[in-house]
Amino acid sequence: MSLSSADVAAATARIAPHVRRTPLFVTEFDGRPLLLKLEHLQRSGSFKMRGATNALLSGDRPERVVTASGGNHGLGVATAAARLGIPATVFVPESVPEAKARRIEAAGAKLVRHGATYAEAAAAAHAEPGRYLHAYDQPEVVAGQGTVAAEIVAAAPEVDAIVVAAGGGGLAAGTTLGASGRRTVTVEPEHCRAVHAALTEGAPVDVGVDSVAASALGATRIGDLAFDLLAAADAVPLLVSDAEIVAARDLLWEEFRLRVEPAAAAPFAAWLAGRVPGEHPCLVLCGAND
Repeated sequence: MSLSSADVAAATARIAPHVRRTPLFVTEFDGRPLLLKLEHLQRSGSFKMRGATNALLSGDRPERVVTASGGNHGLGVATAAARLGIPATVFVPESVPEAKARRIEAAGAKLVRHGATYAEAAAAAHAEPGRYLHAYDQPEVVAGQGTVAAEIVAAAPEVDAIVVAAGGGGLAAGTTLGASGRRTVTVEPEHCRAVHAALTEGAPVDVGVDSVAASALGATRIGDLAFDLLAAADAVPLLVSDAEIVAARDLLWEEFRLRVEPAAAAPFAAWLAGRVPGEHPCLVLCGAND
């Protein structure tokens, strides 16, 4: 299935009754203008609610939904499924943060801990009966994530780059569709670099995972759909260190009283380091599920 901006427009209308239209925060720091998309205020605590909702509302209504997640996608699926009255089972690696596991169960989903990595949890989830909903490599999920960028463009047309944290690439791929030609910039930890490795080497490759942001950005390989969209859009891949991520997260709280998880601070870390291109970039704060 090919995707276009029309799919993002359709997703925007489809999910509108179920998700929040999150605000833009216009401010400045260190003498520079700063624009932040406060997607950590989304239902379920991250942008993942958008893709999950769009997928569950696309096609025939499933009797049951199954997924695998490092945490945020599972929360998004659990929350969306509960709102739509669909039973959900979420497989997570044993390393999942307790706060995320607790919230997945509180949303009404069945939680299954399996394996040391997202890939191992996903392999087990595929054996479970029900419609499998991929965390980032599914057209309906990618289109739903693209609604973040569509909201940014509608509210701030002067934006010339949209900067997102990247794991498996679903949000980044959706951004290429919703950005209306604006540059997509991906930011990853130095030791969780699935998107960066694929875009610099010209093909998806397996990578190691070792970062303070691994629960959200710990995909070992970019999705094929995401790779195709990001490569076609000539997305800009950036890397930041764990120390830069932690400092950026702490600064968001100290300076602006914005509490986000480490993954969400990655775009701000790249911006602080002067690595983000564009005169008027918008940084997406993607989640707050510590």
